[in-house]
Amino acid sequence: MYLPKHFRADDAQTRALLDGIRVADLVTPASDGLYATFLPLIYDASLGELGSLLGHVARKNDHWRLQPVGESMVIAHGPEAYITPSWYAAKREHGKVVPTWNYTTAHVYGQLVIHDDSVWLEDLVRRLTVRHESERAQPWGVDDAPREYVDGQLRAIVGVELRITRVEAKAKLGQNRSSADIDGVIEGLRERGDGEDEWLADATARGRRDQPG
Repeated sequence: MYLPKHFRADDAQTRALLDGIRVADLVTPASDGLYATFLPLIYDASLGELGSLLGHVARKNDHWRLQPVGESMVIAHGPEAYITPSWYAAKREHGKVVPTWNYTTAHVYGQLVIHDDSVWLEDLVRRLTVRHESERAQPWGVDDAPREYVDGQLRAIVGVELRITRVEAKAKLGQNRSSADIDGVIEGLRERGDGEDEWLADATARGRRDQPG
């Protein structure tokens, strides 16, 4: 990852990125090339020194059958937004500004472990379900489905665990801009309010590093 020092995420930002992962790309190097699968994941900090990312793939997906050559990697994306130069105070001062994109992202490296065990899988499926259904007024639960149907679905998937060995996390939030420019970005994001703009505005306000000018 291209990671200038001023965009390097701190521990709190990194943990927020890991906790916030909902879906991400799992990439595994094999002898015949790279394999990638987009899948729901959940971060469990209690597993190992750096924690693990847990998910599952379809049994017919050959990704779980691979013999990895080195580490696997999960590419996770946090909130992101287009930044118009019109928000910068510098535009009004001298006009030497261009558009950019602000974002948070992480490359999470680790050992890929396979779990072909119905107990492990059911626990994971229940955890994922609770996480994503909890925001609903009437959440669906695994026990709402017939037991034999659940058992059949569990036989059709295989668990994957990325036991984390290192994390490269980036929070590009305008730290290379002046304090006045950052203020303009925060105000612009809040005013636009599209998608994840409000979250990114809050993250920018928390992580700002004032520069002279």
